[in-house]
Amino acid sequence: QNYLDNFWPDLKAAHELFDSIVQARRERESESQENHGKEYPEHLPVEVLEAGIKSGRYLQGTLNVNKHRAQLEAFVRLQGFGSKDTG
Repeated sequence: QNYLDNFWPDLKAAHELFDSIVQARRERESESQENHGKEYPEHLPVEVLEAGIKSGRYLQGTLNVNKHRAQLEAFVRLQGFGSKDTG
């Protein structure tokens, strides 16, 4: 803000862009506080997931993503299965 005020006081578009960025950041911070610091809301409550895992309805595993081809290559390593059993 100080930089724009001191060096570009007449550049209205830059001031509007800065104000827009500040507003978006404030909204994101308030949403983060509402979600208790979590970036994404949970799809199911933890209790439902834990009960589903215990009953066998859900499987628990680790998602592994290829960092070089993230949109094309990923696999899930299921917990409790041998290292060769992946899906």
